[in-house]
Formats: sequence, structure tokens, C-alpha cells
Amino acid sequence: MVAPKKIRLNRADKSLQIVFADGDYTLSAEYLRVYSPSAEVRGHGAGEGVLVSGKQGVGIERLETAGRYALKIVFDDGHDSGLYTWDYLRELAQNRDANWRNYLDRLQRAGKGRDPDESAVKIIG
Repeated sequence: MVAPKKIRLNRADKSLQIVFADGDYTLSAEYLRVYSPSAEVRGHGAGEGVLVSGKQGVGIERLETAGRYALKIVFDDGHDSGLYTWDYLRELAQNRDANWRNYLDRLQRAGKGRDPDESAVKIIG
């Protein structure tokens, strides 16, 4: 487990910049929130976990280190459980595009959306 060289919270962009020795990544707060490592989101067993919707525009209130191995992210929607280990942050960064496509596909299949004010309506004809 290799710690990042630098972590920078950009509140205006609602993103987290993470610099590892081999790369520089920017992860949106929404992406980090929907892929939270908490049991609430990942579930307690095997599988895809809970589908989190309506988090477009979520921000990060603050960051807290957890020893030398992880970061605790406190989101402005009140979510603050789950530790983002350095390995998990690297995994999220390296797989961001595929993970995001998978998330959007899951939302669509479930009839849910990213916008917290949006309700998916199915018209039956």
C-alpha cells in the first residue's frame, strides 16, 4: 500500500486531486460518494452493493486521515462512513471511466438518475 504523494481538495470544482508516484488523478465528489467503501453503499456481502442515486452536485466538506493507510471523506450530504484506503483510491482512479460507465448503466436500468431533484417516471401505454 503506497500513500499518495499529494491530496488536494478543490471545493469549487467538488473534486479531489490525488497524485501518486505514477500518475495524477482528479476524482469528482459524486464519483467518490457513489463508490463509497462504506458498508451502507457496498453492502455486507458479495455483489454490486446499493445503487446510490441523486448525488449530482454533492460536495466534500472535509478530509481526515486515518492512520497512514486511508482517508475519511466527509460529504456535505452527511455521509461520512467508510475509509478510502490508498489502494482503493488508486483503484477508483485507475478504473474511473469504466466504473462511471457501469454506474450510469446501473442507474438507467433501475430507472434512477443523478439529479437529486429528478424523479424517474415510466409511462405505461
